[in-house]
Amino acid sequence: MKSGWVLLLFFSLFLGCGDDESVIRVDLTAKEQVMIKEEPEVITYAYLPQYSHTISHTRHHSLIQYLRKETGLNIKQIFPDTFDEHMKMVGQKKIDISYSNPFIYIKIAHRYGAQAFARIVEMSGKENFRGQIICRADNSSIQTLSDCRNKRWIAVDSTSAGGYLYPLGHFIDHGFTKMDFKEIVFAPGPGGKQEKVVLSVFAGKYDIGTIREGTLDVVSDKIDINKIRVIAMSDPYPGWVYAARKNLDKKIVKKLKQAFEKLDFNNKNHREILEAANFIKVIASADSDFDSVRQLAVRVGMRLEE
Repeated sequence: MKSGWVLLLFFSLFLGCGDDESVIRVDLTAKEQVMIKEEPEVITYAYLPQYSHTISHTRHHSLIQYLRKETGLNIKQIFPDTFDEHMKMVGQKKIDISYSNPFIYIKIAHRYGAQAFARIVEMSGKENFRGQIICRADNSSIQTLSDCRNKRWIAVDSTSAGGYLYPLGHFIDHGFTKMDFKEIVFAPGPGGKQEKVVLSVFAGKYDIGTIREGTLDVVSDKIDINKIRVIAMSDPYPGWVYAARKNLDKKIVKKLKQAFEKLDFNNKNHREILEAANFIKVIASADSDFDSVRQLAVRVGMRLEE
């Protein structure tokens, strides 16, 4: 029976090749290398998540497109969820270009060797910015800074410059200590912390809040900001900073620096990019520009290792 199946298979194969059918011979020794197209080296760019990821993307999308075109670099924006994650990713070389507040900068410079190369000029035309101490406008128990004693305070983050460090320095300069507050808490969850502070104060969950100036404009589509009152403002300190992670190719940093410095607010196309990003200019910067922030951190007892 078995031999019958073998003969049947043989005749089937034989009959399958007719006289007028050509035989196709395959040369198995011939090899052709298949080229897989790889994406050019990605340069990661991250905006410290002071606001929601949506705002971070909206503000910097056009700027990144400009930088890609101007430098020829494959720049992509990534979105860390928290301030702490942002810092760690710089140390892990997962963030090449960090755009952060100056307090985060002095931390990543100290911990991971990040290096400032540019900083922004605020929409006000100033190179510095301030923190604001806010309350509800109808809170009759708070009229002056001294009335903030024994009140519940919500701040942005323990590493926020305008949302914590600068206002804390202002309180300390006016005779306060942390023990003078009934409670100090930080805005919960990833991203959008500046907005959460304002909304928490607006809702009456906390008596006072601390934010960076400009934040009230960001939430003006969510609440009536006339119902929020600014009690006091801190001294001004250096603005937000662009820093390169340790050992990033200096040629890359040079290209980015030159592209930033070409941005001209008088150029219509550039103005649209800058207005979206919420600054009017990017200027050259060095690590020493942030010594005043280091001095403030020491004065209020904040350690860069923490």
